[in-house]
Amino acid sequence: MNKKWWKESVVYQIYPRSFKDSNGDGIGDLKGIIEKLDYLKELGIDVIWLSPIYKSPNDDNGYDISDYRDIMDEFGSLEDFDVLLDEAHKRNIKIIMDLVVNHTSDEHRWFIESKKSVDNKFRDYYVWKNGKDGQPPNNWGSFFSGSTWEYDEETEMYYLHLFSKKQPDLNWENNEVRNSVYDMMKWWLDKGIDGFRMDVINMISKVQTFPDGPKEENASYGDIVPYAINGPRVHEFLKEMHKEVLSKYDIMTVGETPAVSPEDVLKYAGENEEELNMVFHFEHMDLGFGPEGKWSNLGFKLTELKGILTKWQKALENDGWNSLYWDNHDQPRAVSRFGNDKEYWLESAKMLGTCLHMMKGTPYIFQGEEIGMTNVAFDNIEDYRDIETLNSYEELVEKKGKNKEEMMQAIHDRSRDNARTPMQWDDSENAGFTLGEPWIKVNPNYININAKAQIDDKDSIFNYYKKLISIRKEYPIVVYGRYDLILEESEKIYAYTRTLDNEKLLVICNFTEKETLFQTPSDINTNSQKLIISNYDVFNHDLTNIVLRPYETRVYLLQI
Repeated sequence: MNKKWWKESVVYQIYPRSFKDSNGDGIGDLKGIIEKLDYLKELGIDVIWLSPIYKSPNDDNGYDISDYRDIMDEFGSLEDFDVLLDEAHKRNIKIIMDLVVNHTSDEHRWFIESKKSVDNKFRDYYVWKNGKDGQPPNNWGSFFSGSTWEYDEETEMYYLHLFSKKQPDLNWENNEVRNSVYDMMKWWLDKGIDGFRMDVINMISKVQTFPDGPKEENASYGDIVPYAINGPRVHEFLKEMHKEVLSKYDIMTVGETPAVSPEDVLKYAGENEEELNMVFHFEHMDLGFGPEGKWSNLGFKLTELKGILTKWQKALENDGWNSLYWDNHDQPRAVSRFGNDKEYWLESAKMLGTCLHMMKGTPYIFQGEEIGMTNVAFDNIEDYRDIETLNSYEELVEKKGKNKEEMMQAIHDRSRDNARTPMQWDDSENAGFTLGEPWIKVNPNYININAKAQIDDKDSIFNYYKKLISIRKEYPIVVYGRYDLILEESEKIYAYTRTLDNEKLLVICNFTEKETLFQTPSDINTNSQKLIISNYDVFNHDLTNIVLRPYETRVYLLQI
């Protein structure tokens, strides 16, 4: 059992723009985060992951960085950051930063120089190519729709951008680029931060022949995944990063890695690979995708969800480490997606928290998840701010003729803005987020769903999450126990065990709004049992036959 502090931690992700505004400009900021550190200490979390706070023109909400060593004006100053870091550390809360080094902003000084001429010393910091017969260098399609290539009239060449045209990709083949990135990372680590979450880190290496991607019939662009994800030199680059930077500090590293298999992840985050501590995969997030990706929202079966999560639990059982999450800044709210955010909002939010936090891995809580914040359904596309949502609406509705009402429903279900509405602190105007006009509208249900209403309510989702976190600290089995799925074929119940030495946890979760019979498998000894958490009052502990109420969850500690 290889014990590490980051395995035993619970991480809380803050999307600073939407967390807490301290100066009334409608945008969350660093001083706002400082104001709420005691709230996070009360919750019991160990680590804050800050979504990008660097200087940025905000084309993609801070994931387009113009200066890696300064703070976005709206968020405050480097001095504010130093205070935040110091105040967090006083409360035994660590801080990890978002590292965005697949691309920069087109307003970064490197790119400004790179554009000036083909002979500029920064030219090779980015990927520049000649077109073919008046067309881009290849058929790759951007993740934000359109081509991945943008023509520059000044030098009559194209530059690569896997995301927005204002996010040109760095050329990691260039040693100077890599060394510049490593110097920047050391600068932040020497300030005292505790690690990095690395944005799309498995995209930093591209196939250098830049061939056309496979193209489906009627598709406008080719698929970039085979040539721009898990590329030929990605492990070489990450091993170099580990040697030059990461190995010199006791820190936490987690990579965002779309389109990976468990076999891939063991290369990125195997115990002896000397790359990363863990990664985020997206397989469970892609459930329900269809011909229009997430905008199709075809639904899914519980057996599919269980199959995916179990596959990852077993694949990383003896090597690597799982990141556990339902929500983040790019995903809809879990209680709206996997639970029932109406009649059984309270019960299903608690059940989902239990199902995730009792698994093996490091749990991540996204701001507002601990109070059961839900998806929002704005009536007008003009109320949305997310570039991916707006581009997809234009592409699918205005260019391809998709039904407007269907697309708006898809946006209500899946838009990244579901996660980005302001944190709901209390029932005052704008949910206590700001005294000004918020940069994006507040979810109207803040009147009923807010932190103030829950902190002193012993039956609240907040206090339930607080208990889940405390259980993790109290019982090593929650961190290090072996995971085994039971009732594999059930479309109603997600149940599993965790086993460590002479103890076993039995975790039972009803994913339906109906009463459902649970029968403990005969090979599980229930003679010695202790209920350690549940979302309903429990009076009958006969585990032979349990009639589970809607979205009921229970966790029992058993002696083997």
